[in-house]
Amino acid sequence: MNDQANGQANGQANGLANGLANGLANGLVTQAVLWVVGMCDGGEVVSFRLEHGELPDVGLRVRGWALLRTRDVVAQATPHMMRLVYDVEEAPGIPSPTEKTRRDPGLVIVPGEVALRHQRLAAYAVVTSERGVLLSRFSTSTNAPGTWGLCGGGVDPGELPEETVHREVWEESGQQIEITGLATITSSHWIGRAPSGRLEDFHAVRLAYDATCREPTDPVVHDVGGTTEHSEWVRLERVASLPLVSSWRDVLPALLRR
Repeated sequence: MNDQANGQANGQANGLANGLANGLANGLVTQAVLWVVGMCDGGEVVSFRLEHGELPDVGLRVRGWALLRTRDVVAQATPHMMRLVYDVEEAPGIPSPTEKTRRDPGLVIVPGEVALRHQRLAAYAVVTSERGVLLSRFSTSTNAPGTWGLCGGGVDPGELPEETVHREVWEESGQQIEITGLATITSSHWIGRAPSGRLEDFHAVRLAYDATCREPTDPVVHDVGGTTEHSEWVRLERVASLPLVSSWRDVLPALLRR
């Protein structure tokens, strides 16, 4: 291992060792430690820890690289870490975009109120079968009741994202699936209120996997009282007519057109 690679490895090890402790000290809710890795011409050219509120494409641009496409997610349970791997190309001299953190429409912040920083890693599945694509409808315990999205949810501590996908799909629909590959990684950052009313500075990182279901059945929600009130096999031509949740509104149709 050369000096540069050794330094990157040591930096990642230190980040893993201190990640949870530092997060708690700074009022940050987090799960796995996330790293962004850029690949070019078959080799790793850039690597950095994804800090709260940092979007992968912006972080790469700041460091002189442009994101071309999602490549892979390399996960480990102990210590809990995810490497989000992208194909990149050099982008010298291109300024990084600067955007104000968006706020939920109509958000009212009480003087002196401080938002809790919450970085949430979640894993979802684009499940298809002879009956269509598997979608779930959000319940009244969420901020988006009545809207539709992919089955999935938060990655538990020490859990691999593929394990999350199998668990969540079963809890939300009762389907047995086979994961076939990584579909995409998306990320967003905003300030708003959790369903509990708590003010949050929220950073969402979403991993979406392609999956198939060989023996589709009528979906049954096992996690009664949770965030999913109903799941359904939806014919592809019907998806555009559904009220999709904002996090998948633009992404899902593109994924289904591949």
